[in-house]
Amino acid sequence: MKILVTGGAGFIGSNFVFHMLENHPDYEIVILDLLTYAGNLETLKDVLDRPNVKFVKADIADREAVFALFGEEHPDIVVNFAAESHVDRSIKDPGIFLRTNILGTQVLMDASREYGVKRYHQVSTDEVYGDLPLDRPDLFFTEETPIHTSSPYSASKAGADLLVQAYHRTFHLPVTISRCSNNYGPYHFPEKLIPLIISRALADESLPVYGTGENVRDWLYVRDHCAAIDRIIHGGRVGEVYNIGGHNERTNLQVVKTILKQLNKPESLITYVKDRAGHDLRYAIDPTKMMNELGWEPTTTFDEGIAQTVDWYLANEGWWKNIVSGDYQNYYQKMYADR
Repeated sequence: MKILVTGGAGFIGSNFVFHMLENHPDYEIVILDLLTYAGNLETLKDVLDRPNVKFVKADIADREAVFALFGEEHPDIVVNFAAESHVDRSIKDPGIFLRTNILGTQVLMDASREYGVKRYHQVSTDEVYGDLPLDRPDLFFTEETPIHTSSPYSASKAGADLLVQAYHRTFHLPVTISRCSNNYGPYHFPEKLIPLIISRALADESLPVYGTGENVRDWLYVRDHCAAIDRIIHGGRVGEVYNIGGHNERTNLQVVKTILKQLNKPESLITYVKDRAGHDLRYAIDPTKMMNELGWEPTTTFDEGIAQTVDWYLANEGWWKNIVSGDYQNYYQKMYADR
């Protein structure tokens, strides 16, 4: 079996590559990534020399490059992690989100149709559902929850989801979609909340918290997410959407305080900053469909996962410090300049 993993040098994509190599060592893995600011080839350095792993630097919205890769590799399964994903960046520059997240998805599906891919899987987000009120803890997102987006990022992901469903209905492309809650764990890009707080707390710098910090997210350990996608691409029903949640709801302020406790740092580092425009109040996923149909459920509690994540960042300071300094962006040149 040959799997094309787009965005495989990013946070979730790289963890998925590691998961697949550990759980399906006979599979061939082709990794496609443009290595924009959030893609870090150094993350994959321990697996790039394996005979069943191939890396290609390309843009999923580059039709010529994508079709050439499909023509050469003929993947059986495509898992599309490639996306612009930071809400704040989407507010500043929506255009790149539309190009990558919607047009890039179209190109991948066109190539999948042309070359007879057996399964195209779209990795989406619970943010396409909008948000839930803070005073209704009984409400959860299900696969039937209407799409109601709040940011250019979530709108671009929702647009891609609708396009994937249209390609299934119109062209009978064998697709599945997963919508996950907030991921955390090793190799998380340092601009996101949890690694940002870890790195800044270690340096005794101020910790920015939006508004009053009461916004709630459902946190999902990244390896639990990867295991869920593995189940979907091998056993999920074609044309279906699957919600993947961690059952680990926490306010942003609770997350920050948990990390400070792990690092034995004072809460006086917390600084409240102006809230994000259109900031969603609460996300919470009901993963019952995943549990009932595919026998998946998260195995990592937030307390376990955050302890493992903090330990990983303490043990891998070189990785995230290279990102903070910008040196990681030279890694591709160092690795491939003479190849």
